[in-house]
Amino acid sequence: MDTYLLRTVDGAVDGGSGPSGTAAAARSSALTPSVPDPARRAGEGDEEAVPVLRVADADAAVAWYRRLGFVKRWGHRFEPGLPAFVEIARGPVKLFLSEHVGDARPGTLVYLRVRDVDAVAEEFGVPVTTAPWAREVELRDPDGNRLRVGTPAE
Repeated sequence: MDTYLLRTVDGAVDGGSGPSGTAAAARSSALTPSVPDPARRAGEGDEEAVPVLRVADADAAVAWYRRLGFVKRWGHRFEPGLPAFVEIARGPVKLFLSEHVGDARPGTLVYLRVRDVDAVAEEFGVPVTTAPWAREVELRDPDGNRLRVGTPAE
């Protein structure tokens, strides 16, 4: 079974003040003009991991994930009638939903850290459990993918 942990990180990572850190970046930017990358969307980081979940019906999956606060950002099919590949996002957290056989295994576990697990529990009518690290709920999407959703313990 595949397991993924999604976490929002605020701010940029500083590589330090050594040659490979901030000083090197400053030298590099002084030598290279700042040109925006047209393929990069505003507010997106340079690197990220986006889990891929296997779904049978991307439209039905998008509707289910909307209950968790995700919105569809884009979708692609090579031709009408061929499998869909969709990106959904909840703020900076993204998931890919794929109808392509072999892209991911059904039953994958994704962990989502959220600010208010009680709102999620209420939306889905499930109880919240308390662990030493978080208050959590576990959900299954229509395709059997597991989502553990938690608010970290303070």
